Amino acid sequence: MQKILSLVFIVLALSGFSRTDPPKDSIDIMIGQMIMIGIGDFNLVDASEPIFKEIKDGKVGGVVLYEKNILFESPKPELALLVELLQRNASIPLFVSIDEEGGRVTRMKTRYGFPKNVSAQYLGDMNNLDSTRFYANQTASILSSFGINMNYAPVVDVNLNPKNPVIGRIERSYSEDYEEVIRQAYEVINQHNKRGIVPVLKHFPGHGSSHSDTHLGLTDVTETWQLEEMYPYSALIDSGVVKAVMTAHIVNKTLDGTKNPATLSKRIVTGMLRDFLGFQGVIISDDMQMGAINNEYGLREAIRLSIEAGVDMLMFANNVQDYNMVSASTVHAIIKDLLFEGIITRERIYASYKRIMKLKVETGLCDEGYYRSLKNKLRAYN
Repeated sequence: MQKILSLVFIVLALSGFSRTDPPKDSIDIMIGQMIMIGIGDFNLVDASEPIFKEIKDGKVGGVVLYEKNILFESPKPELALLVELLQRNASIPLFVSIDEEGGRVTRMKTRYGFPKNVSAQYLGDMNNLDSTRFYANQTASILSSFGINMNYAPVVDVNLNPKNPVIGRIERSYSEDYEEVIRQAYEVINQHNKRGIVPVLKHFPGHGSSHSDTHLGLTDVTETWQLEEMYPYSALIDSGVVKAVMTAHIVNKTLDGTKNPATLSKRIVTGMLRDFLGFQGVIISDDMQMGAINNEYGLREAIRLSIEAGVDMLMFANNVQDYNMVSASTVHAIIKDLLFEGIITRERIYASYKRIMKLKVETGLCDEGYYRSLKNKLRAYN
């Protein structure tokens, strides 16, 4: 019955996409869809964890999984149970997301029984698109089999600084040649799209030339960023295959004199990505708990600026110490306060909600039999 009511709600919501006025009685649901949250440190599935109530209350649009959530004695059955429980509590199906780039950035490691996943640099150096398709298909197929429907990949940063501590040095870029980045990324995107996995391009407007790590603090690329770092986004968006893009926390004073990181910059998110490049899909922030944001901005200010910039989904990955974790309820309450104070408008919330729901429909998450087919799929691991 819950799933039927959910479907009715979604149909009604989508049928109103052409209307000027958003529905007046669902602001809590709309705000909830904007929140992408890390589920915490637990590595045993426990239905009493607060995250499940927040999902049930409609305060979560998507969740982020880390290795710590897969670190089970029997990883595959427990992961299947976790994903099923997450979706069971959701009235609107969740984006269940993960960082599964390959190489150094992989959560589903071989020691847990998953196949080897190679780095972007390995594939770029090999320069064999058959190999790229093979590994991308392998990743997308595994994610699909566990009901994981969003992957923060491919990285389309151009490797302009091979010593970059967060990109080039750890082999996360396909190439220093932007055309090769486009070729490789296009194959990865297609393999994900074919299997109902949303690929999220990152890190807009380009992190490849940086000399420091935004996980740790402010990263200024004003003197190093080059226009060619935008070319992969331009080409791939024009190809029509891109559904979601992740923003970077880099500062570029040439692009935005306010000195705000890209995630908090209306000039970059709306001006460049939306208006100049014409991207109409979902924009997701990089983790708002990274040092470049968390060390420089208060929680409320960071949330306000990112929404005003044009970000649709705000990620709080909670890949931090317990005392620094942020609940979905806290983020939801701040956004609602900003709305009631007139700082953020209902129309602005509704615009993001429409884009998020459109992507969920296109991905099949809102199909009438989605939850039933998910349960049947996950039975293979029981």
